[in-house]
Amino acid sequence: MDLRTHYLALDLDSPVIAGASPLARDLDVCKQLEDHGASAIVLHSLFEEQITGEQMALHHHTTLFENAHAEALSYFPEPQQYALRPDAYLEHIRALKESLSIPVIASLNGVTEGGWTHYAALMAEAGADALELNVYYVASDPDEPPEKVEQRYVEVLRSVKAEVSLPIAMKLSPFFSAPVYTARRLDAAGAAGLVLFNRFYQPDIDIDNLAVKPMVRLSDSDALLLRVRWLAACFAQVGCSLAASGGVHTGRDAIKALMAGAHAVQMTSAVLKRGPAAIRSVRQELSAWMNDNEYSSVKQMIGSMSLARCPEPAAYERANYVKGLQSWEPTGVW
Repeated sequence: MDLRTHYLALDLDSPVIAGASPLARDLDVCKQLEDHGASAIVLHSLFEEQITGEQMALHHHTTLFENAHAEALSYFPEPQQYALRPDAYLEHIRALKESLSIPVIASLNGVTEGGWTHYAALMAEAGADALELNVYYVASDPDEPPEKVEQRYVEVLRSVKAEVSLPIAMKLSPFFSAPVYTARRLDAAGAAGLVLFNRFYQPDIDIDNLAVKPMVRLSDSDALLLRVRWLAACFAQVGCSLAASGGVHTGRDAIKALMAGAHAVQMTSAVLKRGPAAIRSVRQELSAWMNDNEYSSVKQMIGSMSLARCPEPAAYERANYVKGLQSWEPTGVW
């Protein structure tokens, strides 16, 4: 059974990648991820705020966000609260490259152009095989038009590409008004891959203490459905690689993402819930399904259920929408 795939100019022995998570901070755990079949590892992010915090006085952080109040100083963790400082992050890349035989994909998280992007070059020097660029930006300014939000992603990509020749994957938000158009713009700007999607963490409100509480909820398989929709729409519309991030917990989840158009799937929540063995389980389920359904290679299934196979994708989408609404019937008794 041929599980090989090509992602970010990397030849991988399977499409199952260990996604960015706190587990990547631990060298021994990374070795376990490799032993259980991860074909590559995406590291947790190094944040723009960490880098700029070491380059200038902390109060300068507020200049990165034009509309932020001075109290924004309290938004960010103190330097000692980050998992790894920038120099330690680079040393961690070196240690992983010495210990692992699979590709190591570094991660940068930022929203502006600036000196912080120079760290991409340092990551390359440390041995990273590729870079995932996570532009975690919440567009809440009512005066900022959609095209400016999209342009921000393009400009950050170009800024980082000016620093390195590494293949760069852009990790995208699901909230663009025209996701396929944006995907094509980033493809044209030189992205080697697109990761669908970043998950914006939803804050909760503590009504007893009148405080906003940051919440981190792990995904389940239902989260994959949004990824499947837009993977299917983007496939064949861009020349770069596609990856699913969010909702891959089983072999069947991985198959759906691949058939929609993904060249790779990232597993994070499943690994946090069940440990590195979750990756081996998904690989085994994927192989068994391929054997039962007479697929000889993963490449056969990539994009096989994408909208590129449909002559009128917009009409197809609307027809399914109407059919879904009309076919629903309540179950049970209230």
